[in-house]
Amino acid sequence: MVSELCSLHSEKFKLFCLEDKQLVCLVCRDSQKHVNHTFRPIGEVVPSYKEELNTALKSLQEKLTHNEKIKGEFEKTVQHIKSQADHTEHQIKQQFEKLHQFLRDEEEATITALREEEEQKKQMMEEKLEEINSLISAVSYSIKDMEEMMKASDVCFLKKFPVSMERVQISLQPDPQTPSGALIDVPRYLGNLPFRVWKKMQDTIQNTPVILDPNTAHPLLILSDDLTSASWSDNKQPVPDNPERFDIYRFVLGSEGFNSGTHCWDVEVKESLCWHLGVTTASNQRKGDDFFDTGLWSVQHGLADYFGFPVKQNLQRVRVDLDYDRGTVSFSDLVTNTHLHTFTPTFTDTVFPFFYSFAPLRILPFDSQ
Repeated sequence: MVSELCSLHSEKFKLFCLEDKQLVCLVCRDSQKHVNHTFRPIGEVVPSYKEELNTALKSLQEKLTHNEKIKGEFEKTVQHIKSQADHTEHQIKQQFEKLHQFLRDEEEATITALREEEEQKKQMMEEKLEEINSLISAVSYSIKDMEEMMKASDVCFLKKFPVSMERVQISLQPDPQTPSGALIDVPRYLGNLPFRVWKKMQDTIQNTPVILDPNTAHPLLILSDDLTSASWSDNKQPVPDNPERFDIYRFVLGSEGFNSGTHCWDVEVKESLCWHLGVTTASNQRKGDDFFDTGLWSVQHGLADYFGFPVKQNLQRVRVDLDYDRGTVSFSDLVTNTHLHTFTPTFTDTVFPFFYSFAPLRILPFDSQ
């Protein structure tokens, strides 16, 4: 319990010292410690201090409410991270299963070819075996016949001699030889086997120059599992409002930024009545409606002119050529190879590809360009 008596003088507190901001008794007021200090009756200072404390209390209550909201967002983000990781793990397993199946198929095909060659070579040698067995039988018969002739009478011997010598000549024909290429062509199967399989795998796998970043996609955008296409959704996706994400414009960025070199990517926009694409700086605002103020080089179709360089004709595919070091961003009609527009900025910041389309938009793999 708080005492209402002065601990120095055992007098009841009557006043409040404004300089020291402490309760004092009448003896304290007249003491050397409080010379030239200003005092007010307790009942007079309490209302203003309560008002000050009440203001601070409201501020803390608002902060608590705001912190609770942030906590809720953080908890949603934790759940989203888990959902992202689970979904990504599932996709990783699917992709690796496709690779495993490709390798299993290649292994089976290679072993099948080996066994087919084995059967062909064995069949060839079986025929040679039949040939040598026939020759062995003929030679054995001649030897037996000659041995019996040697025991026969002179008349009988001479009668059979010409025929026997003829058989000898037939039996002495050249022996069958092991044919060239009779053995398994081992290098055909083992020579550079991993490299050959890898090269063949490349022919079946697509490589897309730009991959979309789902962490930047507006909540009303849906990205494909392979992160190469985006489409509008009528339903807001349950994603956190992280700093990287657009919250006003339905844009999505590429996952990789560029700060040197040349880069090229093709975008299919054939089904869209309006689309917008180009590059923007990493520092450009993604929250609010200031995105178009600076740091943007783009072409668009079906939108107001201030959104980007207007393309009047309907296009199927658009090519974007970025030369960071020379400071050029060029756009062309990929189907007709017609130049659309070129920007010549001086880049000082990392730039990212950005995309917008009313209908599904797709970044094309290299083999489709």
